[in-house]
Amino acid sequence: MEHHPFKPIIFPDSKILILGSFPSLKSFEEGFYYAHPRNQFWPLLAEVFDEDISSIEKKTALCKKHHLALWDSAKSLKRDNKNSSDQNLKEIEANDFKQLLSEYPSIETVFFTGKKSEAIFNKAYKDLPVKKALLPSPSPAYAAMPFEEKLEVYKALLK
Repeated sequence: MEHHPFKPIIFPDSKILILGSFPSLKSFEEGFYYAHPRNQFWPLLAEVFDEDISSIEKKTALCKKHHLALWDSAKSLKRDNKNSSDQNLKEIEANDFKQLLSEYPSIETVFFTGKKSEAIFNKAYKDLPVKKALLPSPSPAYAAMPFEEKLEVYKALLK
C-alpha cells in the first residue's frame, strides 16, 4: 500500500482546489506535485497566470497569489507494475474532503486534472456542496488534445 507523501498546498484564502489522482513516481522522487518533466500542469499554469515556475518556491507562490490549492483525490492505494498511469491504481482510499472543505470554507470550486481524480472524489464525496469541473489532463499520456487547446480550457476555467 502506498500513502500520499505530501500535504496539500492550501492557504486560508484559496478559492480553487485542483485535484490530481495520486502523485506519479517522479513526484514521489522530487517531493512535489506534477514533477514529471513531460507533465504539462506547471507550464499550463505559468501560461495562464504569466508566472515563473522555475522552482518549487515559485510554484507555491503562484498558487498562493492566485488563490489555488493543490492536492490529490487518493489518500492511499496499490499501484500495479510501479507505473504512474491512472489505470494502474487499485484499492483506492480517498482523502478526507469533507474535513478539508470545512477547514477551508473559502474553496468555491474543485477542478480535477483527469477523469480518475474526478471518479475517486465523486465515489466518496459526490454530495458535497461544492462546484466541480474537469480540466483536460496535463499528463504526457493524454496526447489527444494539443497543449494550445488545453491552455484555452485552463484559461477559461481558472481566470
